[in-house]
This record gives sequence, C-alpha cells and structure tokens, in this order.
Amino acid sequence: MLKVTLLEYTPDPERVVAMAARLCYSASGAAKLAERLSDAKVKEMVQKIVAMGHASCLEHASFTFGIEGVSRVLTHQLVRHRIASYDQQSQRYVAAHGFQYITPPTIAAQPEAQAKYDALMQQIRETYDELTAMGVPKEDARYVLANAAETKILVTMNARTLLHFFNLRCCNRAQWEIRAMAYEMLRLVKQVAPTLFHNAGASCVNTGRCPEGSMTCGKFAEMQKLRED
Repeated sequence: MLKVTLLEYTPDPERVVAMAARLCYSASGAAKLAERLSDAKVKEMVQKIVAMGHASCLEHASFTFGIEGVSRVLTHQLVRHRIASYDQQSQRYVAAHGFQYITPPTIAAQPEAQAKYDALMQQIRETYDELTAMGVPKEDARYVLANAAETKILVTMNARTLLHFFNLRCCNRAQWEIRAMAYEMLRLVKQVAPTLFHNAGASCVNTGRCPEGSMTCGKFAEMQKLRED
C-alpha cells in the first residue's frame, strides 16, 4: 500500500523563499533580511513570487520524501523528473524472495483478471527462488522480476521542481499510481508551506485552462473541486 512520508524539509521554507526574493533587491545580507521579515510579509512575498513566476527563489526550499508501497512502473516515471535526487532500494543487493506487488484497480475489479495476475506473480516468485537456489546472482535473477514488484525510494525535490511535478502528475491524465502519490506529496507539503503550495496541482487548476488540447479529460470543474478539498 502506498505510503508517503515527508522526512525532512528546509526549516521555515516560505521564509527562506521570501528572503531569497528580498535579497535580490536589498543591500542587506541574508541573515539581517530574515530578521526583518514578519510572518505577514513572508506570506505576501511568497504569494507575489509564485504569481510572478520568480521561480529561482523557490529552489532554496527543499523537501525529502520517503516513499514505499509503489511499483517499478511508478519509479520509472518518477526519475524522469529533473533537478531531483533519488535513492531506490536495489534489486541487485536486496533479495526479492516473496516480493510484494502492486495490483492496478482495473485488474482488481475483475476476479478472473485478478486470479491470472496473482498466478503469474506467484510463478515469477518461484522462478526467482529457483534461479537463486541454482547459484544465479541476485543481480541476474532480478531480470525475471515484474514491473509490478514493490519498491521503496527516497526523493528530494526543491519547491520549483515540486510545483512542476504537481502540474504534470496531479493531472487527471497522469497514470493512476503516480497521480495518487503526487496528491499525497502535495497534501504533506501544504501542511508545512501552505502559501507556497496554495495553488499547486494540475496545470488547469493554476491557469484556468487545460494544456492537453484535444486530449483533455474534460473534467475541469471536478479538478477544481479536488484541489479545494
């Protein structure tokens, strides 16, 4: 089952972002600027920075997530996002005997499909066990493992990258598993930086229009309500 934990983040991330913006137009040093910024001013500046797209300031706030209960299908998509750091559980060194796996809802909804799916996963488990018992190294036996195999990954992104990530992966057209993870990540960062991520989410939520053109999901009102909830 999907589990996302916000492990670490820049202390007072919104103040850091506001301080970075103020530094660009001030003769004072960063430490002195931080002392002068009231909470109300920080909120005002963060709102302005996000609205203006002064994105370089957002890069000074970073967030580290521990993610479990996801498939290799998801992580293959996740690591395409640039300006991020990743460390994933290794199938080369960690034995995969009796590995857990992720089941897509469309398969789980059909008993016959679920039975075929489970049977295949069990066959893969047995083949993996047999290969390693024959002396095949784990790094070679892993070739038989399914994309469905459960994995764990540590992810660090700055606020600028996160906002772009949410634009893409909170979209209703994003693949279901990574979309669920993106919404959970968004829920967590909103708790520690509510102003910074106030309008975060699918691109249509931010701009009022869908960038997908003829491939739009056609559910703009639903997406707006989802963000509000």
